[in-house]
Amino acid sequence: MTDTTVQQQETEPSPEQVRRGRRTALLLFAIGFGPMIFATIMYYGGWLHPESRSNHGELIQPAIPVAELNLVDADDQPLHTRFGPELQNPKWMMIVTAQTCGEDCEQLLYLARQVNIALGKNANRVGRAAWIDTVPPELQSRWRQEYSSMERLRLAPGAEPAWPAAVNPAESPRILVVDPFGNVMMHYGNEHTGKDMLEDLKHLMKLSQIG
Repeated sequence: MTDTTVQQQETEPSPEQVRRGRRTALLLFAIGFGPMIFATIMYYGGWLHPESRSNHGELIQPAIPVAELNLVDADDQPLHTRFGPELQNPKWMMIVTAQTCGEDCEQLLYLARQVNIALGKNANRVGRAAWIDTVPPELQSRWRQEYSSMERLRLAPGAEPAWPAAVNPAESPRILVVDPFGNVMMHYGNEHTGKDMLEDLKHLMKLSQIG
């Protein structure tokens, strides 16, 4: 047996070490992401205090991957790259969607901003963005002053809008909620109050330490 062979045997992990490493990796994943997955299933499945639980927003069932929206940021980076268990600090996100931003749309822009502020110490766990096909000049002139923290999104070049079945920005503006894993799972409109949305988000973030 050559010295090289001996060195390879000494450095290569044994089958037991490989199995132990896999068990450790699975344990770390379960500790980090298990609570988020479990809490989401329990909350939206109605298993957690079903007699008292009621979300205010409209559930998107089944939830859809945010990648299906075909949205990109100002640098043409796909929005879905912001989410996923492989990221260190993925965030929740509120996305205001509207074909043309009239009074109803601007009420939702304001609502998203105020809810984000009202989250207090958890405000940095939630991002804000908007996809608006047509922004009136008057709102465009005020955007930087009033909505500077709300990112503007665009459709990917050559892509068509692909909204959840219950969402149609051409008919009415909505706020979509995306979880840290990139699931578009709830939406709100002007029939909801800021308190409705705030209670839902607080409850979700209380159940999960991810995002």
